[in-house]
Amino acid sequence: MFKGCITALITPFRDGKVDEKAFQEFVAWQIAEGIHGVVPMGTTGESPTVLHEDHARVVSLCVEAAGGKAPVIAGTGSNSTDEAIWLTRRAKDAGADAALVVTPYYNKPTQEGLYQHFKAIHDAVDIPIVIYNIPGRSVVDMSVDTMARLAKLANIVGVKDATADLVRPLKTRVAIGPDFCQLSGEDATATAFLAQGGHGCISVTSNVAPKLCSQMHEAWQRGDLETCFAIRDRLMPLHDAMFVETSPGPVKYAASLLGKCDGSVKLPLVEVSEATKERVRNAMVSAGIIN
Repeated sequence: MFKGCITALITPFRDGKVDEKAFQEFVAWQIAEGIHGVVPMGTTGESPTVLHEDHARVVSLCVEAAGGKAPVIAGTGSNSTDEAIWLTRRAKDAGADAALVVTPYYNKPTQEGLYQHFKAIHDAVDIPIVIYNIPGRSVVDMSVDTMARLAKLANIVGVKDATADLVRPLKTRVAIGPDFCQLSGEDATATAFLAQGGHGCISVTSNVAPKLCSQMHEAWQRGDLETCFAIRDRLMPLHDAMFVETSPGPVKYAASLLGKCDGSVKLPLVEVSEATKERVRNAMVSAGIIN
């Protein structure tokens, strides 16, 4: 259903408020650069710290700016099942193409709890759902068996896999089949993930290098491995720089260097250090994104 490079969008702020104009211009720029899809209000969009009304508003702004030119997969996850249902309903009402739903963080549900959480959202809202499995942030890992069980539900269509386990996509492909959409959540291992049965990547780096990231995936799809791997190698220092400090601090600073936002983040995140700024600048120069 989804493939290629899909950007986990930052949310520009100004004076602590969502900068709606900057956000819509950013979405339009991403699509003009050839990105294959966008994710508003994921972790990179600082969904844990925006108000509910702002969350719903950002998704609506994204759908409007995308204008049907690229799929919109709205982040709608929560550690409260009721809240996740509410956010997913708002995303559907806004016209999102799918919902990205993270495994419940902090609660540490069992595998049965994970199944029932996603089933409840599935049963409540008629929209394609991509499971977001990120043990590093949620402290719970959905097993392949649980995912295969969920994949039997009509609207559970795929996974954003941020486990960094490169055996996982192959096990998932074997357990569920090739049509279950597998998107990497790790930029640095995206090509390896593709080789193990993946279909694409939900990317942080593509916030500031959408054209290069898209070209890498397109080269993979047409079998041009020389071009794909050349871009992979060129982007590696940038991938590293994006996670020197807690995301999205570094990527928002990188976007500020491109004039796309002011780089501010919402507490409890803070502005990145001078050392991180220097590393991000150097990585962008190395990738040929800035001079």
